[in-house]
Amino acid sequence: MTKVVLAYSGGLDTSVAVRWLSERYACDVIALTVDVGQGAEVTQVRQKALAVGAVAAYSVDAREEFVREFAFRALRANAVYEGKYPLASALSRPLITRLLVETAEREGAEAIAHGCTGKGNDQVRFDVSAAALAPHLRVIAPVREWPLSREEELEYAAERGIPVPIGKANPYSIDANLWGRSIECGVLEDPWREPPTDVYSLTRDAAGCPAEPTYVEIGFERGVPVSLDGSRLDPVELVATLNQAAGEQGVGRIDHVENRLVGIKSREIYEAPAATALLAAHRDLEDLTLERETAHFKRGLADRYAELVYYGLWYSPLREALDAFVDKTQENVTGQVRMRMHRGQLAVVGRRSPFSLYDFSLATYDREDAYNHASAVGFIDLWGLPTRVQAQVRRAAASGQKREGLPLVAGGGR
Repeated sequence: MTKVVLAYSGGLDTSVAVRWLSERYACDVIALTVDVGQGAEVTQVRQKALAVGAVAAYSVDAREEFVREFAFRALRANAVYEGKYPLASALSRPLITRLLVETAEREGAEAIAHGCTGKGNDQVRFDVSAAALAPHLRVIAPVREWPLSREEELEYAAERGIPVPIGKANPYSIDANLWGRSIECGVLEDPWREPPTDVYSLTRDAAGCPAEPTYVEIGFERGVPVSLDGSRLDPVELVATLNQAAGEQGVGRIDHVENRLVGIKSREIYEAPAATALLAAHRDLEDLTLERETAHFKRGLADRYAELVYYGLWYSPLREALDAFVDKTQENVTGQVRMRMHRGQLAVVGRRSPFSLYDFSLATYDREDAYNHASAVGFIDLWGLPTRVQAQVRRAAASGQKREGLPLVAGGGR
């Protein structure tokens, strides 16, 4: 093997991996940094990759594609893993893998590599995505192979002069993009311990939020967010602006003990201000525009969609099929949602749509009421018929009464 393309973030694991790969496999390491809105200075990351031993370093600005084709697709499906995690890291992995594969084929590399551990979910997402896109490429995960603890990894870096943004007193593992930020390791591994304030960077503590609430109006077209407060914005600008507004009000902090794909439970801290607000707004707009049977069916589908993303199955036939269903459901999910954000709390306070199924004349109890109350009697009689039949049969059996001739419905016989 002569060339490996490494997904390079500039953090501890991938910085050590550059040197380790070149030593272990005697190969040239090509670093690829994919900008999905993690906030890192891409130029500095590329320079660092070269400094720690990469023979070449590339970067790709994939922010718009990430938001439009991955985050917003999951949003339209209302995909949230275990009801808490908006899938920020999970959604970026299939995109990063695709770009790794494209770079490997362009550079003539025989393998791609990533910095995932053998305990986490990301290893599955990278490996399975690569298998779907380029089964001929080898996938190497140095952290799975080297026998180093986190402390030994830090010592390895220090011995070789590899600069890393981490220390033994602050051993957090952080991943971030426009859709959210995940923090784990260190003191967070104790699920009883309250997260220290220094783990947060996108959201204010509730006590430090502005005294007055923030209101925002989010516009949707066919389930896709397109505007804030009446101003049309591109996907990246919209999410970044909403991250700022919601984060200032402490919205989007998540403390989750989740079930990892590999079978262990893990305590994760997430910050997802924009994702939290957009998911709440989108669900509410669907309540206004989807008829009951579609809305109820879609709720179960949302859980399955989230599992597919979390489990690394983005490039699966089922996810593609579910997207076709979601696309159909979003045809009329157009309108505006007004939200109130204050000191960590988020509430929808208004919604409207040209496709609204809310009919005032049917909903009101005032004199404008156009609902035919008399029609409810027959409906209830038929709706409750199976329940009434079962109850009467049970009563007859309990009393020893013969079922023959027993009146089964109110006001009549069989």
